[in-house]
Amino acid sequence: MSIDNERPEPADTTEEGGDDASKASRLEDEGDVAADYLEELLDIADIDGDIDIEVRSGRTYISIVSEDRSNNGLKALVGRDGEVLEALQELTRLSVLTATSNRSRLVLDVDGYRGVRGDELRKIAEDAVAEAKESGAEVVLEPMSAYERKIVHDAVAELGFASESEGEGPGRHIVVSAADD
Repeated sequence: MSIDNERPEPADTTEEGGDDASKASRLEDEGDVAADYLEELLDIADIDGDIDIEVRSGRTYISIVSEDRSNNGLKALVGRDGEVLEALQELTRLSVLTATSNRSRLVLDVDGYRGVRGDELRKIAEDAVAEAKESGAEVVLEPMSAYERKIVHDAVAELGFASESEGEGPGRHIVVSAADD
């Protein structure tokens, strides 16, 4: 197990909040807390993986990766349709909240799942736009997580169509329609 953390040491700031240096430092601290939590979890579960931390676009991204393509432990951390990954991300965010008293918007990825799923979601968006264009009717998509809905909303907007989230809780889904001009 190793933690790959190629970034400069955080600036020594004591004030919380506004400026870019303190925000970057807070995000780096958030990444360190999350990595420690995940490393402990991997050790307990006896799963091999490397933890990469990246801060970009005002958000901390944590990836658990393995060079061993047959690492079934990491597949178990993703679960069916990413359900375990979503739960693990929420637990990691809670760990950061407990340690820092700051809410976290960190994104956790395991074994490249989010990249593969992102490609699938963009294809779903393209298909929905094509169907809406052909039929002229709204297209209702299957329920998905907030993170996944964001990817679909962005893809639909790039294609010049409109999308809206509807429903509550685990039934929250996207409706795609022609954009109002």
